[in-house]
Amino acid sequence: MKRLATQIILSAVLIFGSVGITQAQKGLLRYADEQVSLYNYKTAIAVYEEAYARKPKMSTADSIAKTYDEIRDYTNSYKWWETAIGYEEAGLFEYEGYLKSAQRTGNLREARDMLESKGLLDSVQVKQFIDKKSRLNVKPQNVEALNSSESDFGLAMDGQGNKYFVSDRGGSFVDERPGIRIDGRNKIFSEEKQDYTGREYFSVYKEDEEGNISEVISNVPNTYNFADPSYAKEAGVLFYSVTRGIEKVKKDREINVFPEIYYSTVTEEGTLEGFMPFPFNDSIGYSVMNPFVDEEAKRLYFASDVDTVILNPGKKKERKVLTTKGDFDLYYSAYDENMTFSAPVKLGPAVNTEGDETHAFRKGDKFYFSSKDGSHPTVGGMDIYEASYSNGEISNVQNMGIPVNSIADDFAYREMENGEVYLSSNRAGGMGLDDIYLIEEQYKQFLARVIDCEGAVVTDSYLATLQDKTQGLQVATERKGTGELTAQLEPESDFGITISKPGYFTVTDETISTKGFEGDTIQREYTLTPIPYQLPVYVDIVYYDLDKYVI
Repeated sequence: MKRLATQIILSAVLIFGSVGITQAQKGLLRYADEQVSLYNYKTAIAVYEEAYARKPKMSTADSIAKTYDEIRDYTNSYKWWETAIGYEEAGLFEYEGYLKSAQRTGNLREARDMLESKGLLDSVQVKQFIDKKSRLNVKPQNVEALNSSESDFGLAMDGQGNKYFVSDRGGSFVDERPGIRIDGRNKIFSEEKQDYTGREYFSVYKEDEEGNISEVISNVPNTYNFADPSYAKEAGVLFYSVTRGIEKVKKDREINVFPEIYYSTVTEEGTLEGFMPFPFNDSIGYSVMNPFVDEEAKRLYFASDVDTVILNPGKKKERKVLTTKGDFDLYYSAYDENMTFSAPVKLGPAVNTEGDETHAFRKGDKFYFSSKDGSHPTVGGMDIYEASYSNGEISNVQNMGIPVNSIADDFAYREMENGEVYLSSNRAGGMGLDDIYLIEEQYKQFLARVIDCEGAVVTDSYLATLQDKTQGLQVATERKGTGELTAQLEPESDFGITISKPGYFTVTDETISTKGFEGDTIQREYTLTPIPYQLPVYVDIVYYDLDKYVI
């Protein structure tokens, strides 16, 4: 009897202990799910991983992988998607997540081979992948003077030559309690950091012409994140996005807080003076961010996750029904000299997809933007796209390819008035999380003048063959209207050129090289000398020895 009672007690302990562990597990997952809903991804990951360590499940591995995707930690994302597909019940959702993370970490070939070996490759529906290099003549160079060990991105330049960019430099923080991401839905605001990343809030920094970097202070009251600078030269104002510390609305703490667009006058010293809100902001309704002011077209482009078209900023009741749909699309609002904005217009399906489209930019007849997880062909995570712009219409969207894009995230493409081109990326080999890169031309220019014996430029037909001796390839050449010969030369290569024309001696030059050449243009001048066919030769008296035939 005593033995039976002991067995009953032990069984009860095991049963209730198991129930307790199960309840604790469910409690951890509920708490982690709540942190995800608050955009507190760093906290959520720590809790999810604790829950998985206690009781491994595919659904938990899915949650961890998805959350790592949100903070763009693709290395850990790949690790957890790989864990998820290890379960027998893994389906297309897990395999698609695995394939996307493999692409973003450089493991695409291995992932494809694995899926093909299981007969699953044709079943996994993912967008088109781009493998070819389409911009071989440029190379992104890390702008070390602007970048830090944290996240640095975006670039704008004002009329005085000051550069503005965004950074969360200042270090990371250790979670002591659940915090908030200020530009997400919140209940309590963290004063010291954004829980989305566990780092400092974003702020705008300025680099002056002497290279001195200083923080720009937002004039908008209670600003937390301060980002996305875009300068309007004619008006002398800087557009930017902020997220404000709003803790409650009409005693309601269950609110959503989203980014808004503001603009301020830029003083001669490069500081901000005053502030004005974009009239279509709704800090507790939807996001409005990534402004780009197109002064030629008098348009302000921006990204928003609003669920319906914004009709009238003055009708408050109408605006109350607008909600966030989660994915970002690109819009524009026309403005006049008084900064009066028209109702926003959503860009068409040539640009906007079911994924995120952000960071618009236009110059001349080209329009640029970034897109992620939509239907556009992709190289990696978020990619930069180029489109044709004509009479306000955008068409012919093309991925800019490698090396402008990488297997990671690439965004915020900008061309400055001085011709410099910048982008932001979290590609491998950078100084921090996101870095600012300068796009530099890699080809060296070749310019040759072909002249005759009188010094006149030869403009009629001659054959020029330029060979890259290092790579064993023929290099294309072009003729300018003035007759000069031009070509683009690969860096660190040796070249040889042959110039020929009927009736002239062939000219050969094997001394052309870009190895160690620091300039932009290699210049040469070649003289075509005519061959003296059937020309009369006048000589003096010729004397021969007696009975000899030689002179």
